[in-house]
Amino acid sequence: MKPFLLSLLLTLLLQPCTPLKPNVLLLIIDDLRPSLGTYGDPNARTPNIDNLASKSFVFNNAYAQQALCAPSRNSLLTSRRPDSLRLYDFYSYWRDAAGNFTTLPQHFKENGYYTQSIGKIFHPGISSNFTDDSPYSWSGKPFHPKTEIYKDAKVCINPDAQFARNLNCPVVVSSQPGGTLPDLESLAAATEFIDNKDKITGGKPYFLAVGFHKPHVPLKFPVEYLDHHPLENVSLPKNRWRPSLMPAVAWNPYLDVKSRDDISKLNLSFPFGTMPDNVTRKIIQNYNAATTYIDDLVGSLLAKVEQNNTVIILTSDHGWSRGEHGEFSKFSNFDVATRVPLIIHVPGLTHTEIIVDQLIELVDLFPSLVDLTQISPGLTTCARDGHNSKLCTEGRSLVPLMVKVKNGHKQVSAAKKAVFSQYPRPGPFPTQSPDSDRPELKDINIMGYSIRTERYRYTEWIKFNHTSFMPDWTTVYGKEFYDHLIDPQENMNLVSRPELNYVINTLRKQLILGWRYA
Repeated sequence: MKPFLLSLLLTLLLQPCTPLKPNVLLLIIDDLRPSLGTYGDPNARTPNIDNLASKSFVFNNAYAQQALCAPSRNSLLTSRRPDSLRLYDFYSYWRDAAGNFTTLPQHFKENGYYTQSIGKIFHPGISSNFTDDSPYSWSGKPFHPKTEIYKDAKVCINPDAQFARNLNCPVVVSSQPGGTLPDLESLAAATEFIDNKDKITGGKPYFLAVGFHKPHVPLKFPVEYLDHHPLENVSLPKNRWRPSLMPAVAWNPYLDVKSRDDISKLNLSFPFGTMPDNVTRKIIQNYNAATTYIDDLVGSLLAKVEQNNTVIILTSDHGWSRGEHGEFSKFSNFDVATRVPLIIHVPGLTHTEIIVDQLIELVDLFPSLVDLTQISPGLTTCARDGHNSKLCTEGRSLVPLMVKVKNGHKQVSAAKKAVFSQYPRPGPFPTQSPDSDRPELKDINIMGYSIRTERYRYTEWIKFNHTSFMPDWTTVYGKEFYDHLIDPQENMNLVSRPELNYVINTLRKQLILGWRYA
């Protein structure tokens, strides 16, 4: 970071009552799109997140690197992109597959912080070595709710009073197995940690990461939250049909949603069957209710946090389609699947809401938190030859951008010209086996690489070698080009318009060159 920016930042951060090393609270909300009041969603009811936003930086254009839980979380937590981690599914551990990279919590642990994971931070299972990357990343034993084992159980009540494994699943909490829900358990564990932080941490500053499971499927939440979202108030997306010029390889048949008992009964044809409007409306209602439920938990947790000496980050691993383009869930490169909320509260720096419209990526969080807390020198960019691969970044610190936006600069040289995402497919047409939404590495033969600029999104689906991890830009299965100036919902694929060839070819060159040149 440039010296004058660092000096300004330290002046703002190091107020008389603020310790040299602030605490850090990282909130990751699973599958949360920016359907929040602070992002202008009229159907949202999120007063606690909105209150946090009122004294934070609010990033309007933050993007995940892949719209799938494990790859996105590992990308965020290592500040490396999926191609560097060689992780596009749930079934490999980056320390074995790619390298012994230092993670965000690990770096804080190695620099004087007590680090604690509660709930879903790393994706559980083999992608985090069945240990949530312990003991590397965490000082304490990661906490997982006991009732997590019932996440896919038949606990949803149908109108005939039978139990089912539904997508829409409002419940009576006291009647659930264990008499509670996983996110309630995580809230209790996080609250206990904060209440006893001095005893637990031995006086060290803490890096506390709390991962809430909802609104990830199934949409399970206390039934009373439906009261905040009457069905008649729910707005349907205007673009709830598959675009005619969308290449088949780009289509997400949302098999995770279709596998739920209530949706399975609809017998939607594979792969392009249309969800009925009344069902779409209920899905949106239940998603919004689950989001309000999590908002209440966030509010309860933030009430315990000393916000004058805690950097607070609230974000998600990716977005979630609710009928846009006729799709549901994630599994794509569209804005609705890759765009995430990002709210950063910095004590001494944010007293009001500060809107940041520039493009940023989740890989930018790691270097940003290093700069905000000054726990070590700033991270260097990962070298092509890998000489600094243990600790480096494939993102860019947001701090220079944050300081300039706060100071009212209209033209910000620290901003990125483009951001990047990608999604794998087994073949050019949707399939159930292998699952074209969630292909295993051995089945990945196509990679959809996508570049998003301030105005455009360009995506190219190309041949990919899952053994050498090399793309073949000479074999193309589909192209997409969207102009957000006239088509912000990405409905009109303009790639076949000859008058736009210059723009398309320019974007293609930028896409092939990649993030290092954005």
